Amino acid sequence: MSAVAFKVKSKNGQQVLKDLTSDSTVGELKTFLSSISDVSIERICVLCGYPPKPLDISDNSKKISEIGLKTGETLIIEEKAGVAPPQTSKPPEKIETKPTENGVASHESIESCRPGILMKKVVPSDNSCLFTSIGFVLNGNVDTTVHTLMRQIIAMEVASDLETYNEAMLGKPNAEYCAWIQQPSSWGGAIEVAILSRFYGLEMAVVDTLNAIINRFGEDKNYGQRVFLLFDGVHYDPLYLEQSDGGIKTVFPAEDMDIYHEAEQLAHEAKSSRQFTDLNKFTLKCMICDKFLTGQVEAQKHAKETMHTSFGEV
Repeated sequence: MSAVAFKVKSKNGQQVLKDLTSDSTVGELKTFLSSISDVSIERICVLCGYPPKPLDISDNSKKISEIGLKTGETLIIEEKAGVAPPQTSKPPEKIETKPTENGVASHESIESCRPGILMKKVVPSDNSCLFTSIGFVLNGNVDTTVHTLMRQIIAMEVASDLETYNEAMLGKPNAEYCAWIQQPSSWGGAIEVAILSRFYGLEMAVVDTLNAIINRFGEDKNYGQRVFLLFDGVHYDPLYLEQSDGGIKTVFPAEDMDIYHEAEQLAHEAKSSRQFTDLNKFTLKCMICDKFLTGQVEAQKHAKETMHTSFGEV
């Protein structure tokens, strides 16, 4: 008998499980995983290996060594889509399973479960994080050059509608804004998200970890698809679903409320663990005079006094 340890990924984040031995049973494993992931024992689905595959945990009496688990492996915990209510008229039919290989059963032998875990993809803090994040959810890869095209798209849209995009909305004259947004040092925000949502025909759901809410851009357009961005008060990162086959998914049907609720839960968890930027304490650098400034109020004061409006993240 030897101690074993597993890295566990679930909707609650990543944790290390150290309380088991090679002689522990599948039932004991499921109990621990349930407490870590907040998924009921009846609905736990465990993925293991690369690419991750469902693990056969149907026999609670088996030892974990008998199902092929070895210390140091990563276990991904997902939740089954639903459990059928018990039938009283006749006993449940026996499901014929295919042989397992190294303790991993075929998909046909295990009840289907959710396709993956919603995760954050970290992109560079280079003043174009919003555009890089949108590029990732559109194309599935981090491309730090996409901001140039997106900035041009925004500038053309704003320039074409002087009535909507007036000085009151933009905070500066229309022409001045169009020149400003095309500078690589200029940050994007709600106005830019709204324009790109319309241009690409997608609902863009911004998961705000500062306020634990989701701001939906394009919600009133009845778009058929939705993407998710994470915003901590200063920086944007894209969200994606890590699937059991090793691939990723970044665009979701608008009617998929399960993934939407998972994003909501992520926002609440991030706020409770203070994974956001305090706008009164974060540091900026004026890209024109190289002065370091603390907090949003100080940056606004500096801009008003010097007319410098280009700031970088530090």
